[in-house]
Amino acid sequence: MSNHLLSLLIWLPMAGAVPVLIAGARGSASRWIALAVAIATFAASLLLLPAYHTDGAVMQLVESTPWIASLHVNYALGVDGISVALILLTSFVGVLVIVGAWDVIKDNKPHQYMAAMLVLEGLLIGVFCATDALLFYVFFEAMLIPMFILIGIWGGPRRVYATLKFFIYTFLGSIFMLIGLIYLYHKAGTFDMATLAALPLTMKEQSWLFFAFLIAFAIKIPMVPVHTWLPDAHVEAPTGGSVVLAAVMLKVGGYGFLRFSLPIVPDASAHYAWLVIVLSLIPVVYIGYVALVQEDMKKLVAYSSIAHMGFVTLGIFIAFMLVRDLGNVDAANLGVQGAMVQMMSHGFVSGAMFSCIGVMYDRLHTRQIKDYGGLVNVMPWFAFFMVFFAMANCGLPGTSGFVGEFMVILASFSANPWIALIAAFTLIIGAAYTLWLVKRVVWGEVTNDKVAAMKDINGREAFVLTAFAVVVLAIGVWPQPLVHLMGGSINHLVQQLAISKI
Repeated sequence: MSNHLLSLLIWLPMAGAVPVLIAGARGSASRWIALAVAIATFAASLLLLPAYHTDGAVMQLVESTPWIASLHVNYALGVDGISVALILLTSFVGVLVIVGAWDVIKDNKPHQYMAAMLVLEGLLIGVFCATDALLFYVFFEAMLIPMFILIGIWGGPRRVYATLKFFIYTFLGSIFMLIGLIYLYHKAGTFDMATLAALPLTMKEQSWLFFAFLIAFAIKIPMVPVHTWLPDAHVEAPTGGSVVLAAVMLKVGGYGFLRFSLPIVPDASAHYAWLVIVLSLIPVVYIGYVALVQEDMKKLVAYSSIAHMGFVTLGIFIAFMLVRDLGNVDAANLGVQGAMVQMMSHGFVSGAMFSCIGVMYDRLHTRQIKDYGGLVNVMPWFAFFMVFFAMANCGLPGTSGFVGEFMVILASFSANPWIALIAAFTLIIGAAYTLWLVKRVVWGEVTNDKVAAMKDINGREAFVLTAFAVVVLAIGVWPQPLVHLMGGSINHLVQQLAISKI
């Protein structure tokens, strides 16, 4: 089983989409099949934990089969600690979005919705497993298709505009990455990512490749100024689409930096690290103020995601400053570890926040903050979860939101106290827009008859929110298992940052 576990994780959900479609829209068979497939995928992903040896630095559970033999392209898979963590995140969220959409999508082509979710899950796992650059690119591009369908069919009134903007932005960025990969193929004669990482490149070559990768992954995260597609996509996407988009798809950008920019073009990444650091700090302040004035709850959380993902790129690229300029490998390790913990934490917290917004929208069919108020009086259990996830979004100690941000700030302080000061400002501005949201939606008196008639969360919704809450609390209280899982891989990656190719 372990020899083909990665292929199972990729193709099980995609193959499972077929019987879901065959079951059709009648009855609940398609939903039960989709849930069974999602649970089976999550159970299979848990097998990665005993199969993966955390003290190893090389790819494990490797699979390799000739795919396009004439071009030396292989169907090559493998995982390290970073990949394992992100696969677990993907499969965990996959179960919750199926459960979350159980009654919401039941009258609107539920079999097609569930099938699209399963295909998207398989493609995302493929991105985190691929060790051949062309295979990575195929999964990287293909995942746009089910998300395009999810937003375009089950989205809001402006779904066509949002889907086109989402697709054009992300597809355009991918073209630059493809050009860079083709150039590397002509230099190395292969798309094997380990071979590409060892390829000697001049500073000029590295610089062009760095910006090709930067454009592709900056759009996916997204970073300022190529972030404007995200709020529109979130606002128009169905709840499940928003959860997957925020919890998993944004992480592909950060993962791409770790897999391509750092090992393949380390000198250019070190030279231009200041640029990425600046682009990472801008969302901390600017996007925070933009979030403060939003009246749509989804748009507010979407802008919050941009700000929090700025910590990911800051933690990754501050490592270059720490290693190359200061020789502080321990602090660099801390920064990259913080970036990865932040990626995982944001996946759970943002997924939970969008799930909470979905609960409210399913009852009142509006996302405008002004239409709510006093929910604690009529939905006390929902209010408990909403406040808890809001605190995690603020970075409250004891929740996962605090751990990653604190680690990145601590590493940044070792590099430059001013960078740390600006980064820490997000704790203030983040608390401002999040608590401002909670104050207007949860607290106060009920002034709307429609709000007064809202019912508290049901068992299905309680299951989804409880699952998110348990993980957010567990990482916040005891982050060591997650840090240990990724530690060997991160340490190996940081050690490589000190090695110049020129």
